[in-house]
Amino acid sequence: MRIGAHVDATDPLEEAALRKADAVQFFLADPQKDWKTPQPRTDADQLRDSEVDIYVHAPYIINLATTNNRIRIPSRKLLLGHARAAVAVGAKGLIVHGGHVTAGDDLATGFANWRKAFAQATEAGGHGLPVLVENTAGGDNACARRFDNLARLWDAVGEYGVGFCLDTCHAHAGGEDLLDIVDRVLAITGRIDLIHANGSRDAFNSGRDRHDNLASGTIDPQLVVAAVRAAAAPVIVETPGGVVGQAADIAYLRDHLGR
Repeated sequence: MRIGAHVDATDPLEEAALRKADAVQFFLADPQKDWKTPQPRTDADQLRDSEVDIYVHAPYIINLATTNNRIRIPSRKLLLGHARAAVAVGAKGLIVHGGHVTAGDDLATGFANWRKAFAQATEAGGHGLPVLVENTAGGDNACARRFDNLARLWDAVGEYGVGFCLDTCHAHAGGEDLLDIVDRVLAITGRIDLIHANGSRDAFNSGRDRHDNLASGTIDPQLVVAAVRAAAAPVIVETPGGVVGQAADIAYLRDHLGR
């Protein structure tokens, strides 16, 4: 089982070494505002050749579900651009949030928009690596907060080989119990490709996406360990505290998993 952390993109391999991580996840551009296709990285060869597993997180601004054409259409292009840039650095997956529709819009339209995005990408030659849909923490109009909606999303896109990233903080804050979560996810998706093993600063079903370290916050860390063990998937911690905080979380998981 490979365990790592979300790190600054400047020198991901150095960040991995500092945390004694087997894997790293990072952004290829500003996740909040950059709509441009990422520029080639000068360290692409080193990243591809490294023994550290590489994951890329797509920008938060991507929303494939929305009915707003000025966001949805650029989102499709941006996801494809990030996917191809992720392939160039040897990434094993590109993580993207489940998105949402505008209040008052039918969620069915959001699922249909997801399907169109993958159909168009397939016609254009595909993304080139697994796109991992991540469950989200908040919003009544979200496509991947509640697992009943996740099932509808998978009905729309599952045939395109889409993967799944399970975030423990998002599940907890989104109102999904961690106790049997892996079984419930697998019943829907048939796969868990990556786990974001995060604590939560906020209460169950709060709808608030604020991560905490595993030994603190409102989630029993043994529930996180149990989910990681059951999924047997690679793990990324997206927890606070920089090198010290994330290294402690990685060590905690290894100690309690017997790795």
